[in-house]
Amino acid sequence: MNVDVIVVGSGQAGIPLSVRLARAGKQVVLVERGELGGTCLNTGCTPTKTMIASARAAHVARTAGRLGVRAGTVSVDLSAVVDRKDGIVRKGREKLEKRMRDAGEKLTLVRGQARFTGERRLEVAGQTHTADVVVLDVGARPVVPPIDGLQSVPWLSYETVMDLREVPSHLLVLGGGYIGCEFGQMFRRFGAQVTIADVVPHLLSREDPEISSALEDVFREEGIGLELGAKVENVSGQAGRIALRLSGGKELRGSHLLVATGRRPNTDGLGCDAAGIALDKKGFIVADDEYRTSAPGTYAVGDVIGEPQFTHTAWDDHRILFDLLLGRSRRGRNGRHIPYTAFTDPQVAGVGLSEREARERGIAYEVATMPFGEIARAMEVDEKAGTMKVLLDPKTERVLGAAIVGSEAGELIHIFVALMQAGAPARAIVDAEAVHPTFAEGVQSLVMKLQRYALS
Repeated sequence: MNVDVIVVGSGQAGIPLSVRLARAGKQVVLVERGELGGTCLNTGCTPTKTMIASARAAHVARTAGRLGVRAGTVSVDLSAVVDRKDGIVRKGREKLEKRMRDAGEKLTLVRGQARFTGERRLEVAGQTHTADVVVLDVGARPVVPPIDGLQSVPWLSYETVMDLREVPSHLLVLGGGYIGCEFGQMFRRFGAQVTIADVVPHLLSREDPEISSALEDVFREEGIGLELGAKVENVSGQAGRIALRLSGGKELRGSHLLVATGRRPNTDGLGCDAAGIALDKKGFIVADDEYRTSAPGTYAVGDVIGEPQFTHTAWDDHRILFDLLLGRSRRGRNGRHIPYTAFTDPQVAGVGLSEREARERGIAYEVATMPFGEIARAMEVDEKAGTMKVLLDPKTERVLGAAIVGSEAGELIHIFVALMQAGAPARAIVDAEAVHPTFAEGVQSLVMKLQRYALS
């Protein structure tokens, strides 16, 4: 089949791009070897945040006494939690299938593993497909770290851990990034004993230390063990009895092991060499500002082009590339203000530069911090854990970056995202009238901690 566009992968860039191109009159083939929806719908955002909601419900019920409410004994039916998660994922797939059907005859779904046999030439399930344009949205999967003994023990990835139907007695988590933190807290709230181990000295190690420390304080208060700054040198054991030996000789023992040490691109088996597509040393596709690879007419979007590996970034990739392909715009992907959120409780969210990054780049800045507990709303609902931080350009008064640890931080960070996208000075937040009592009111209070905006 010779078509206008071949899209490989049905993730958060692949499906909307395919549908919109088909509606624009292009003949499109979408290739998918697995379930529609990619990581986000099937093993990422949708299922994890659904289960995190159940974990939070259990935590709120257990701790309701702090608000004068007696909830009694709380138990978690993990099988029911998993069933609810599976149901929501299934409905999401059904919606995607309908969306593709509604795109009409211009869009064809082909199932199977795609492999390049030449420039813009792909073989799928024994058939050859060619196109003027090829877009790769093949995503990534869990990486297996080179740790002695790991291959000989049963371990869980972020994909398989969500299929457990009984709460582990003691979950060992290898990795203190987004995935490790979210799952570690989730299973602690389900009732498991949890220990998180990482070679770096802080959870979410890319954050400034005070941001990471705020989350670590909460985790320790909830009874989550943290073994930070120690390398895991060996893994041993069997199902139900797993041991991690750390540098320094300490040994951790648990019933289950979750490996959450990053993700690798799904480029092996794709035949990138045959198409002339360059990869970096980690196997990610090298793409320029306009998503062009080293192969003419071939583009790459989403997780397969490397960090940041966020659903919302992939979705934004699709709309930028759509305009580029149709000649509507020359706007590229560089220079975007990309926010992020770790859906721990409290959430950790940020956008732009951290203070550490600003110092490393020699960028002048003004900084203000404020404990989340100073917000009136936080005191009223007893969600006081966390901290907030903002960096300002001293000349333009524009926000360089912000980080929030606190209740609904993922919502609050969008105040800064919108301001940065508009190129507006932080004075806009100061002059706005904020509703009292809200968490958003605290964002205004944070900005007013900057000396230039302080009330006299």
